[in-house]
Amino acid sequence: MPVIQSQLDPNSEQFARNRAAMLVGIEQVRALEQNLLNKAAEAKTKFDKRGQLLPRERLNLLLDPGAPFLELASLAGYKLHDDKDGSSAGGGLIAGIGYVSGVRALVVANNSAIKGGTISPSGLKKSLRLQQIAMENKLPVITLAESGGANLNYAAEIFVEGARSFANQARMSAMGLPQITVVHGSATAGGAYQPGLSDYMVVVRGKAKLFLAGPPLLKAATGEVATDEELGGAEMHAQIAGTAEYLAENDADGVRQYARSSACCHGTINCRGSLNRSGKNRSIPSMNCWG
Repeated sequence: MPVIQSQLDPNSEQFARNRAAMLVGIEQVRALEQNLLNKAAEAKTKFDKRGQLLPRERLNLLLDPGAPFLELASLAGYKLHDDKDGSSAGGGLIAGIGYVSGVRALVVANNSAIKGGTISPSGLKKSLRLQQIAMENKLPVITLAESGGANLNYAAEIFVEGARSFANQARMSAMGLPQITVVHGSATAGGAYQPGLSDYMVVVRGKAKLFLAGPPLLKAATGEVATDEELGGAEMHAQIAGTAEYLAENDADGVRQYARSSACCHGTINCRGSLNRSGKNRSIPSMNCWG
């Protein structure tokens, strides 16, 4: 292979000017990202009262300490749609490529600290791009879910294309790419489809709720009265419906139970160990990452 010879002169004045301009641009991007962090931090007290971790705190627990993490599309949808001041950029998602128990994976967390983690049209495009990256690079996908689904103010821009994301989940399963979801809170409408189509799901007891609409709309449509737990709570999905494989006691336990128990060796993700399903230990069979 021929050696590529650089024509850059790092000692030139032009190089110094370009470097300075680039550093200014990077600082501007970092300032915009910090604005997002500050906005999410405003919800800290509310999450603490509910006994929950903020989305980025969950993500920090998931990722291997000290390992590289490449965040993707952190400013997706900046000042588009209902993001008036840039504080809701990211499309309702925090996502990137990182390492979990030594496994390189695509990790996604619904940013429920901002607008309930609802997905904007830009967030949908981001989701589809993330799935493309996972399929092209044979990456398992770990999702930390808590979302109100599509932002209904933009339903016409989301619903049809949004169906592609669910079709892609089926394609990834067919390719042998594991999809693992921990449901930390309410996962409504499209936010419930994504965990339901995952290969394995962990739900947090007393917090996770998966349903299409919820008790108020159920009563309005049918007259039936049901609690959140009866209609779509964690115990119902894990112990009765079988939608979820494992029950966790809190956010940290949810991350630990599955994601921390994954190990990847030579293209195979081996998910083993003591995992709780309805109070019983269970080992998960190996899953081939490569199809």
